[in-house]
Amino acid sequence: MYPVSDRFLPRLAEGHTPVTEVQLFKTDGSVVTIEHTGGSVPVDRGQTIRRTCTVTTADTSLIPRTPADELATYGARLRIARGVEYGDGSSELVPLGVFRLDSVDGDPTDGPVTLQGKSLEACVVDDKLTEPYKATGTVVGAATALIQRSLPDADVISTIVDAPIGARTFDVEADPWAGVQEIVAAAGAECYTNADGVFVISALPDPETASAVWEVAAGEGGVYVQGSRAMSADKVFNGVLARGENTEENVAPVEYLATETDINSPTYWGGPFGRRPDFYTSSTLTTVDACAQAANLKLAAGKAPNASGDFSSLPNPALECGDIIRVIHPDGTRELHQVQSFSVPLDTGGDFPIATISAKGDG
Repeated sequence: MYPVSDRFLPRLAEGHTPVTEVQLFKTDGSVVTIEHTGGSVPVDRGQTIRRTCTVTTADTSLIPRTPADELATYGARLRIARGVEYGDGSSELVPLGVFRLDSVDGDPTDGPVTLQGKSLEACVVDDKLTEPYKATGTVVGAATALIQRSLPDADVISTIVDAPIGARTFDVEADPWAGVQEIVAAAGAECYTNADGVFVISALPDPETASAVWEVAAGEGGVYVQGSRAMSADKVFNGVLARGENTEENVAPVEYLATETDINSPTYWGGPFGRRPDFYTSSTLTTVDACAQAANLKLAAGKAPNASGDFSSLPNPALECGDIIRVIHPDGTRELHQVQSFSVPLDTGGDFPIATISAKGDG
């Protein structure tokens, strides 16, 4: 969860006035604060580009009309935040992301105008390789170099233990962002941009050991609106065989099979669910340990959708994908869920849907 003050989360459950801010940073150096009437910021760790945004406004001057306007708009960025007023004259804003402005559309006379953007992964995705690219060194170093190939001033932070990788050459027309994800998977990690527009290399928190950062409770003083609980075997697997073979460095083939070993899990390998393996291969994997980390990352994602939840609560802009939340249903049932996706509204009302994975009881 994004760092907030001690009084921020309790304030969400109280009657309060939400505060939102949208700033447009044009390529000519000017900054425009947009008076907006609505919009949203969807966040989904299952998508290639984790954060997107839509902003609606009555300001028709934002529609480019001249070549100079177009030059200032193409490549512009949006910074969006939402927070609360405390009723004592102070407020607290939480960033929701930094976005590349992709489109401006609307009636040039009467409006409304709609702005749409994508978080900065999009800049790497679109910068397809025009010549072969060789990634070498360590996980963090190679991933950072590939990101900064497209965005030289990009900030990249890592929370993982760095590890060496085998040399990997990506071909012309390859997607460099897919390359970044392949590289970090060698260390059992994923890469994304956070609410500050910083690229983060980290492992998905383990729901068995991570603490709940927020409570979504029904009843008086809670933020729970409605919810559902589901189970599905669609696209669920309970084993991953990760393999690596690097002919560039003459490294012998290595492999590791990760399986669900919890006998109390409904997806236990060899239990009633059976054996349903998935496979992952990359030349960046040159050791059994690297294969194990990659296999366990893929396994965590693959078995998770077996249990899920869809909830609606009062909006919490500080939430992050991967966070563990405690859900208390109207009947008093308590569960721990890992956040998969949510959407933050930019108006004063608005629903706040949360989709989760890895649900389990919280006795």
